[in-house]
Amino acid sequence: MKSILITNAQLINEGKTFSSDILIKGEFIHKIAGEISASEADKVIDAKGAYVLPGVIDDQVHFREPGLTHKANIYTESRAAVAGGVTSFMEMPNTVPNALTQELLEQKYEIGKNTSLANYSFFMGASNDNIDEVLKTPKDKVCGVKVFMGSSTGNMLVDNEKTLENIFSKVDMLIATHCEDEATIRRNTEIYKEKYGEEVPIQCHPLIRSEEACYKSSSMAVALAKKYGAQLHILHISTAKELSLFDNTLPLSEKKITAEACIHHMWFNDADYASKGTLIKWNPAVKTKTDQEAILKAVIDGRIDVVATDHAPHTLEEKSSTYFKAPSGGPLIQHSLPAMLEFYHQGKITLEQVVEKMCHNPAILFNVEKRGFLREGYYADIAVVDTNRPWVVDKGNILAKCGWSPFEGQTFKSSITHT
Repeated sequence: MKSILITNAQLINEGKTFSSDILIKGEFIHKIAGEISASEADKVIDAKGAYVLPGVIDDQVHFREPGLTHKANIYTESRAAVAGGVTSFMEMPNTVPNALTQELLEQKYEIGKNTSLANYSFFMGASNDNIDEVLKTPKDKVCGVKVFMGSSTGNMLVDNEKTLENIFSKVDMLIATHCEDEATIRRNTEIYKEKYGEEVPIQCHPLIRSEEACYKSSSMAVALAKKYGAQLHILHISTAKELSLFDNTLPLSEKKITAEACIHHMWFNDADYASKGTLIKWNPAVKTKTDQEAILKAVIDGRIDVVATDHAPHTLEEKSSTYFKAPSGGPLIQHSLPAMLEFYHQGKITLEQVVEKMCHNPAILFNVEKRGFLREGYYADIAVVDTNRPWVVDKGNILAKCGWSPFEGQTFKSSITHT
């Protein structure tokens, strides 16, 4: 059983930063103590000047396998994840074919078992006509059920009112929703098509996939969850208005309605479309500076519970198309922790809060066993971070299969030295 000793470290865990050594035996954290003898370990990592934190748990990724492997696959994207300090991921069902049956879901677990470099779980997909399959989902195996309340990549729009009532009243596990009102988006699309034809500028994206579209859908999801007592987790909040739907008076373990923020909605705003174009086309759209600032504030004050990526690669060729043809989504998982640490360098968030939102809270929310914390007896899912080792994102160091990043040219002050 191989053992590793990390010495001279500053551990960040459960709201505290403290000096300690940490001894790993096999897969587990064996001992956390002030000084541990090097004779106890096969290998020693001197983490002097660095921080040791639990591995990041990303609750929303699209790794494109099966069916879309020209963009990404579970091996390549899990490799990018690990390089960025992410040790666990939860992958979405809008692959090809969509994971709408137990058999298709099981196939993804097989791929994960054979090729993933990180820990994995997969969401079961909901459609307008697969409620029986959804209800067969083993609760202890999956992270939850994913409902696209508004179309995104793939053909999984759930817009049938009876289906939504069925899901919220019968599913006894976490329901994760993509919330954008489809009718509002279609109406806005027609307005801008009338004005610009097929050449709609990318700057119109947040006006088409508008605040109204997001709030209308999110508030409907919250109303359904409250009506049936369902556990609801709303993904990628993109507007300040939606924040009124969430609470910060209860501990996370007692909340029935929770929310996620994604890196891009805190990093970019609508002024960035001028330089980044369709590379920052996401659903829901990157919106105003006011929205951007409000989301980060809500992460800090506890109205938003977790930070994730919605890592969703497309080829550069696909992304370089015109507004309607360019798909939404982009690669982020390798750079999520460095980006959050950049907010720390800017004085916007503490290191302890970064760890809470990216490591502890996803573990609590999704009942992840023995991960997300630095504790004796827990899995040794660990990232070592040097906050004084700057680097520049370029094509030569991007590990996502698509080979590009919206962060290209960005200097990050922090490096992940070990995972």
